[in-house]
Amino acid sequence: MSLFLIGYRGSGKSSVGQHVARRLHWDFVDTDTVITNATELTIREIFEQEGEEHFRLLETKTVEDVCKWDDTVIALGGGAVTREVNRQLIGEAGFPVIYLHADPQTLHDRIHGDPQTQATRPALTKLGGTVEEVRDVLNQRLPLYRALCTHEIDVTNLSVKQVADRIVELIQPKNH
Repeated sequence: MSLFLIGYRGSGKSSVGQHVARRLHWDFVDTDTVITNATELTIREIFEQEGEEHFRLLETKTVEDVCKWDDTVIALGGGAVTREVNRQLIGEAGFPVIYLHADPQTLHDRIHGDPQTQATRPALTKLGGTVEEVRDVLNQRLPLYRALCTHEIDVTNLSVKQVADRIVELIQPKNH
């Protein structure tokens, strides 16, 4: 068994995922990192040079690959859920899918507090990374995240450790 972490950029998928993987003695993979390592380009560069559709095709191939892995915490790119084929692959894998939810202002603040995100990630709309962009895109994706997830955790006011603890409890319930 493995598990998926889904959610908007800035929700903590990578930070939480690494923490959960250490606790479970599993591997950790971020699908965006797999793509950037394979192409030797940032996601922003892929969007600029090849277009979003090309990136989404690379993403689908990566999702298809990681669905076959065992004992891995898999952090999916925030937009991976927008393609039906990805949702189908994730559902067929049968792994727990944890949606890390935060309010738009918190996501915006986290994104803008991370210089790496600013340098390597493209704006998703013409709103250019504003809190309005986060709100609009999150509202579009929210039904997809919620339809796909087996568990939802509101991470707005939780530390990475608190979120990781909840995930470990969800997938490894204590025997009473």
